[in-house]
Amino acid sequence: MKKPSKILGAIIILAVAAVSVLAYEQYLSSQKSVIVLATTTSTYDSGLLDYLIPKFEGKYNVEVHILSLGTGQAIDAAKRGDADLVLVHSKKSELEFINSTYGIHRVGVMYNDFMIIGPVSDPARIEGLTNATEAFKRISDKGAEGNAIFISRADKSGTNTLELSIWSTLAMVPSNKTQAWYLEAGASMGTVLRMSDEKGAYTLTDRATWTSFKNQLTNMAVLVQGDKILLNPYAIILVNPEKYPQRNYRGALILAQFMISEEGQNLISGFTKEGETLFKPIARNLESAQKLGFPDQGKELAWYDAQKP
Repeated sequence: MKKPSKILGAIIILAVAAVSVLAYEQYLSSQKSVIVLATTTSTYDSGLLDYLIPKFEGKYNVEVHILSLGTGQAIDAAKRGDADLVLVHSKKSELEFINSTYGIHRVGVMYNDFMIIGPVSDPARIEGLTNATEAFKRISDKGAEGNAIFISRADKSGTNTLELSIWSTLAMVPSNKTQAWYLEAGASMGTVLRMSDEKGAYTLTDRATWTSFKNQLTNMAVLVQGDKILLNPYAIILVNPEKYPQRNYRGALILAQFMISEEGQNLISGFTKEGETLFKPIARNLESAQKLGFPDQGKELAWYDAQKP
């Protein structure tokens, strides 16, 4: 009488095991691939990624986790192996990332521009200038008199890098330790915009973040724009899989291909706020890309288009 019970018990155990294996296989198959994108606060704060990424996730049944940082911090995260690719806007930092062999295949995606904004009272009298360097000089002069404030992101972002390069053309290295008019926030663009509004200060901002926040900034106005040095191109760079083989290289490649595809580029050009296009695509406009600092755009575009992940 005990043998049938043992046989039945064995059958039940095997059945439970089989069901468990099937359930686990279904669980694994249902898990979405995760792609980690390290990018700038400007692309995040503008709402562009909230617009683009759900379309990508739905099309490829993946999840994209976004690290919203300054360009320098985003690249540092990638160098630590904490991201699969970066979307950033600082040519110098991008080339250093490539030359260090942590990043591969830099390709231009889009651009917008920077502007100098400040209090509507404009004590430095910079409104209407198209020379950003001259505007910075006037701000520093008024600041030295105690009549103007400038707030820097001071976070190694692309915005901060450009700002410092403009000061350097004036042979200046401003610091809040020596210049009381110069405040270093160490914060995102959105935070700096709010601080500038509260303090009646000048700052450098990208157009996309300004457009997203301007309705909240009742004391601020766009004062300087149009200088060539204020153009702001963005690049995608993959993390080198030889450095970090555990990273999701395939997912990163698929996301990069989507961003520079005709579909992705059309979505970027169609993203607007307040009726204004915030980013202009350049991936497939080789002339524009080359003028904006991507001399190998044609070669990199051909490489991406040839990949079959």
